[in-house]
Amino acid sequence: MDVSETAGISTGIAARYATAVFDLAKEGKDIKALETDVAALQAAIADSADFTTLLTSPLYNRDEQGAAVTAIAKKMGLSTTVSNVLSLLVAKRRLFVLPHMLAVLQDRLADERGEMTAEVTTAKSLTKAQSDKLAKTLSGQVGKTVTIKQTVDESIIGGLIVKMGSRMIDTSIAAKLNALQNTMKEVG
Repeated sequence: MDVSETAGISTGIAARYATAVFDLAKEGKDIKALETDVAALQAAIADSADFTTLLTSPLYNRDEQGAAVTAIAKKMGLSTTVSNVLSLLVAKRRLFVLPHMLAVLQDRLADERGEMTAEVTTAKSLTKAQSDKLAKTLSGQVGKTVTIKQTVDESIIGGLIVKMGSRMIDTSIAAKLNALQNTMKEVG
């Protein structure tokens, strides 16, 4: 089995769960609690290697995962909807899709608020003024409020790589050098 196929399956499963959770929260007028829960769970995954291991390790059985998830949900004060979905993921042995599900939920919540996230890769960190100007320019193009999620990658040498939804704009010097190299190979 191809690794990309596995990722596609996980993403598909996560999207279905995320849609169900979002619809339940919207139906129960509990979107604000869902936003809080998503942010808290994403922070927990980013901050805790033990939590990440719990999600991905096949060494834990259902009972151990269930007890751990119940304790975590109670300690974090998660809403009933999210706690129940976590329990369902444990029962179905699909807890590994939680990070994908949270990413989909975050996108759905941003869309609900009329926002969009732009993943921006730069060679060096943007200043606050540069980030604000870029967000304003991108907002004008898409007609939504744009939030910048920045990463620094010195290998792009200079310029920007901007990803918004299915669109990508690559103005990096590394991309231009690669294009020039390909053009030179075609000529020679």
